[in-house]
Amino acid sequence: MSDQITLVTGASRGIGRACSDLLAQAGFSVIGLARKAPEDSFPGEFYEVDVADRDALVSFLEWLVAERPVVNLINNVGLAGPEMLEEITPETLDLVLETNLVSAILCAKYCSQTMKEQGQGRIVNISTELILGAPTRTAYGGAKAALASASRTWALELAEFGITVNTIAPGPVDTEFFRQNNPEDSKIRQEKLDRIPLGRFANPSDIANMAAFL
Repeated sequence: MSDQITLVTGASRGIGRACSDLLAQAGFSVIGLARKAPEDSFPGEFYEVDVADRDALVSFLEWLVAERPVVNLINNVGLAGPEMLEEITPETLDLVLETNLVSAILCAKYCSQTMKEQGQGRIVNISTELILGAPTRTAYGGAKAALASASRTWALELAEFGITVNTIAPGPVDTEFFRQNNPEDSKIRQEKLDRIPLGRFANPSDIANMAAFL
């Protein structure tokens, strides 16, 4: 698998890091992307790129596809930007859409070029159950819903090239990102836990195993 390169966005922690660790253990060459490097050793190449900076992301992707034959892509990066409807600012809306949606589209656009050349590829987009609606998640839920829709379009466009596209839309996952938006002693956190028959939140490794399967 060492010649199969996988690009993972939001790879420094949480689901992205779990995916990176698992795929590296399986023998894939992992390239991680995030705004800040992880504090510990990353299981592959790592590049500090703010995916919300469109010019910086495009510059990186142009270099990447010229130098590395990417065959797998996991669009994982996420930013919530929680605001009630009447509080939403254009700045937050732009940031959330750039981070969650535009970056995924650009990564898929460029990486699919090398996938086509190799006659195979896998794209996995990490969405969320919040696409069904939740207070303060207009921007985040909307962006991730659009990503899920884009997945279906890409699947139809890319199938003839041996490229599959799938979406994972998990419920609450116990990551730093989740804990920041759902504090330990908060009412909303307990309400979410009460709705889960298993009695626990998902772990990043649960999602990573699903992504690796796809």
